[in-house]
Amino acid sequence: MPAALLALAAGAFGIGTTEFIIMGLLTQVSQDLQISIPTAGTLISGYAIGVAVGAPVLTLASRHWPRKFLLLSLMLLFIAGNAAAALAPSYGWLMAARMLTSLTHGTFFGVGAVVATQLVAPEKKASAIALMFSGLTLATLLGVPFGTWIGQHWGWRMAFAAVSGIGVVALLILARYVPRHLSMPAVRHLGHELAVLRNASLWRGLLLTVVGFAGVFTLYTYIEPLLTQITGMGDRMVALTLLLFGAGLAIGNHVGGKLADRLGAQRALWISLAGLLLVLIAGYWLFASTALTIAFVLLLGIAAFATVAPLQMSVLQAAGEAGMNLASSLNIAAFNLGNALGAWLGGAVIAQGLGLTSLTWTAALPTAAALLMASLTLRHHASRPSASMAAGMH
Repeated sequence: MPAALLALAAGAFGIGTTEFIIMGLLTQVSQDLQISIPTAGTLISGYAIGVAVGAPVLTLASRHWPRKFLLLSLMLLFIAGNAAAALAPSYGWLMAARMLTSLTHGTFFGVGAVVATQLVAPEKKASAIALMFSGLTLATLLGVPFGTWIGQHWGWRMAFAAVSGIGVVALLILARYVPRHLSMPAVRHLGHELAVLRNASLWRGLLLTVVGFAGVFTLYTYIEPLLTQITGMGDRMVALTLLLFGAGLAIGNHVGGKLADRLGAQRALWISLAGLLLVLIAGYWLFASTALTIAFVLLLGIAAFATVAPLQMSVLQAAGEAGMNLASSLNIAAFNLGNALGAWLGGAVIAQGLGLTSLTWTAALPTAAALLMASLTLRHHASRPSASMAAGMH
């Protein structure tokens, strides 16, 4: 595997870290900027909305740009956004900085995946994409707990400054190792690119992604207050527990991919959503004990990311070969709309005074809705072969 792939993974590591780092810093940010925890939670929603808007818009607007130039430009924007967050004097400034940073997210992953496939032999393309996305897994496993630890010792501003420093390192590695002359995507009229948007199956898949992931972030957005205020964990134990969540994501990502390969995207999606629903419902009783909370957070990570590969695969299958690039970036947008919806829903529950533990039941509601949608889709797919056979007999 060429060094350029490690450069792409470094960029993915930085972007993944900045997306999730705020979750370990909500209490600090709310106290320092004199805002409520639900208001601080909207900083996650704002980032997610920025990704949802930026992914398809920048993917289409930059389709004629040289690939290396685009990747470096996105990383410069990432560095500037995190530096602005570190210096933010107010909630409004911090929200603007988060949304600026978020514009890099979807396009970097979309373009980076295409670039990764150009760097290796055809039989290694899937491994190349997996290696690039390992940066995102490492961000949840190492970057976020490390950022939380920095915030606890030197303040949340220093955590964002450290992420900006990661961006500088990633920029230098990208500039050094990514080849300058990468093949460009075929020049197509904008209308051709947008034709995939007429596909009803694609929109059903994107809606399932939004609703399916909303349940995860209804709870996980507020995991730090849950761990400190309900379970009574200290700072060190919070960082270790978040580290376990990252380990769960890595396990779940692997399990979800294997399930989708073996059973097909639709069946794997139903199984993973059913598992996530059971974990969320059980969570209501598990925050009273440190040991049970740690086990729950690990299981939540596994169940949450077991849905990712089946969700991504189902959308790509619905889009077909011609619409894969835009569909892929739209699905990244859909994941982040789910993040935004979940963070808003959880904040609304807390603001109503229903208590932090009620987030587990609230999170189960969109997950249950997604499971129902997946059941209908699975039944539709199962009925199609029999319908085709009946048509053939006539």
